[in-house]
Amino acid sequence: MDDLLSPTELAAQLKVPVSTVYRWNQEQTGPTPYRIGKHIRYRRADVEAWMEGRAAPDRSEHVQV
Repeated sequence: MDDLLSPTELAAQLKVPVSTVYRWNQEQTGPTPYRIGKHIRYRRADVEAWMEGRAAPDRSEHVQV
């Protein structure tokens, strides 16, 4: 299942420490984790949706001339 990421793979993709991924799980602030047996996995689609929701606002509307 290529559309699933481990916590380590997610951390590498986002360039954050693995401990940050686990903190997001604990605080329920990151992408939705799925438990498969004893393993945690993340769907790429969920990660992408989560990233879209975290996008910085478009500041071009606020540019002063």
